[in-house]
Amino acid sequence: MSTPAAPSPRRAPGGEVVVIFGGRSEIGLAVARRLADGRTVVLATRPGRDVSALAAPLVAAGAVAVEIMDFDADDLDSHARVVEDVESRIGEISIAVLAFGILGDQEVAERDAAAAARILHTDFVAQAALLTVLAERMKSRGRGVLVAFSSVAGQRVRRANYVYGSAKAGLDGFASGMADALHGTGVTLVIPRPGFVIGRMTEGMDPAPFSSTPDQVADAVVDRVRARRAGVVWIPWQLRVMFAVARLVPQPMWRRMPR
Repeated sequence: MSTPAAPSPRRAPGGEVVVIFGGRSEIGLAVARRLADGRTVVLATRPGRDVSALAAPLVAAGAVAVEIMDFDADDLDSHARVVEDVESRIGEISIAVLAFGILGDQEVAERDAAAAARILHTDFVAQAALLTVLAERMKSRGRGVLVAFSSVAGQRVRRANYVYGSAKAGLDGFASGMADALHGTGVTLVIPRPGFVIGRMTEGMDPAPFSSTPDQVADAVVDRVRARRAGVVWIPWQLRVMFAVARLVPQPMWRRMPR
């Protein structure tokens, strides 16, 4: 996949440009509200849905402007075109948040190869592809912030959700390596590793220990974005200790761990 050359994207008249790829995401919108003040916010969302109501809270939070545009994460060939469209029409992307993803149905994915592939494609392949497009543009001008959501589900993959967990494991490895590759370029890659997030994606599921809300995740992410501090952020921090111990749990016991 080629990335259109953009040596000098114009600066947006409304301050920095923040793009939420997956603009309907609860976490993405919570991040957008915290970053909106004095900035232009772009919500890149799946085509065919009326999301105009999402703009008002961002304007109330101080956004100079809110733009809504179509974005199909699974259409890899469209990624470079969407990024080019934002930068040519609106301005240089200063902060890009990759907030799209699917949990999928583990039981179906165990039986249906296409279902398993869809989860892996959206949660790993599409994320890695878009990160590559964005990183190349940001590196060329020596500035920018990327946010790629990993998950504790990828730290030691569990039998109960191994399809989703393996996708997150792949993304975590890709993003961690990319963060190292971006060191010294002026581009910051933040990798949030939240645990169970209580929200629309997990509706009907029993919360796990050390669960968080979209607002709690957004607070931790925005702190790192504002500090321009790259690397992993565990949400909440206690999960770092928990998963250090989890690596030592014997496999027969780990196999019975719930989602």
